[in-house]
Amino acid sequence: MPQDRLQADGAVTDRAYQDQILPHVSRTFALTIPQLPAALRTPVTNAYLLCRIADTIEDEPALSADETLVMLRRFVAVLNGREPAAPLASELAPRLSGPTLPAERELALNLARVVRVTASLPAAQRAAIQRCLEVMCSGMHQFQCTASLRGLPHATDLDDYCYYVAGVVGEMLTDLFCDYSGKIAQQRTGLDECAVSFAQGLQMTNILKDVWEDRSRGACWLPQEVFARHGVDVERIFPGQREPGFDAGMYELVGIAHAHLRNALTFTLLIPPEEAGIRRFCLWAIGLAVLTLQRIRQTPGFTRGAEVKVSHSAVAMTRLFTGIALRSDWMLRALFDRAASGLPLASAPVVARAPQRVRRIAEAEPLAEFASEVGRSEGRSVR
Repeated sequence: MPQDRLQADGAVTDRAYQDQILPHVSRTFALTIPQLPAALRTPVTNAYLLCRIADTIEDEPALSADETLVMLRRFVAVLNGREPAAPLASELAPRLSGPTLPAERELALNLARVVRVTASLPAAQRAAIQRCLEVMCSGMHQFQCTASLRGLPHATDLDDYCYYVAGVVGEMLTDLFCDYSGKIAQQRTGLDECAVSFAQGLQMTNILKDVWEDRSRGACWLPQEVFARHGVDVERIFPGQREPGFDAGMYELVGIAHAHLRNALTFTLLIPPEEAGIRRFCLWAIGLAVLTLQRIRQTPGFTRGAEVKVSHSAVAMTRLFTGIALRSDWMLRALFDRAASGLPLASAPVVARAPQRVRRIAEAEPLAEFASEVGRSEGRSVR
């Protein structure tokens, strides 16, 4: 068989592997990604799986901080074609310990297959994904290294953390959407204004939902300054402790997340109505986040994320109603307002941007040097 045919068959097989493993590592994305146009499903699946591998490396307790950083930098090098994938996969997989899910272990073992899909993508898609992972791996590790039960000092630290673990994904999706459609690209300015905020709304919702699970792992992503205003030291809180000041701080953060999700709706409505799949992809995520915030608001004193998890029936209703309203902007706004009824809303408009350090480096230096430079930056201490 000719070599080019072998390579083409291999690419098809690798893409099939992506589709096969996705439901085992994310039921949510296994539901939403198939809604996208065919030309976007492979790159978005690829990007998610790469982010999941980065998370697996970062979250592995058996790796020291120095070992984790080495692994993440090698991962970026593999993604950019500067290092072969097989040696990293063979070294990483045996180091993964009990807390790692079997599907995550399998994904790490098959790192080369996922990276081959990245390499097969058109240049613009590949560049967007590579940039996302470079920034994520550098910034995420800075925060993980200094994570503690004391929380983050300032709300701006929470913004920066959300950017590295989610906001950069919002930027990547904007790149992919605009590359896919010239009509979407005409809305680039507005999409750029909302992309990071969209992702921060989703990430903040997860942080609030998973606050006790994160604490059990020794991390707290809540900003000290918010809770200090209500007389609470976040280092000294624990599940089941009914503390009015803590509830007030959570309420305030729900209001900020709600404001970010309103920006997410603005982002979605900039997508032309005929791009129904992209709208569904965005709207299902937004709808579930709003309903989760409602559960958090209605359940003060919850002690685990499962207590505020959205029910299967609520998921089904979200899919039904967004489907009915999909092509009507005013109906979608009305649907959002109804779902968000009663939620607090931040008193000032929220704006999410890349941290200043990232913006300066990205504008001044080649992308290949980006991750190592961000990794060397001192950043803001969150000890």
